[in-house]
Amino acid sequence: MNIFKTIFSTILLVASFASAADISVIVNPANSDSFDAKTIKRIYLGKIKVFPNGEKVTVLTLEDNAPETEMFRESALNKSNSQFKSYWSKLAFTGKGTPPTEVASSADMINAIKADASSIGFVDSSAVTADVKVIATF
Repeated sequence: MNIFKTIFSTILLVASFASAADISVIVNPANSDSFDAKTIKRIYLGKIKVFPNGEKVTVLTLEDNAPETEMFRESALNKSNSQFKSYWSKLAFTGKGTPPTEVASSADMINAIKADASSIGFVDSSAVTADVKVIATF
């Protein structure tokens, strides 16, 4: 009987991940640059620090425990939360970069991007408003 509970729980867990919403990478609508998945990954890993127009990028992330954060890092960056944090710890320790700025919620993310034309972030696709521009979906 216990094995059936385990199997059933596993099936529910897999189904919940499969039905999870997409993650949208967003920028300020004034940002006219184009982005592909590789560019977004390089921005979030600190390898690109300025937009093509020369403006310094302000990289934003949701808190580590947010489900959107884990989904974004896995799908867009091919890194788990712990791998991402470890990566940025090494860069920060050697003085080669500053990790993305954390915001508390999707609403805070949208407000921050709306207020700063040089910012980039991500939210659950269902949270996107007309105040931001979607540049990619993962």
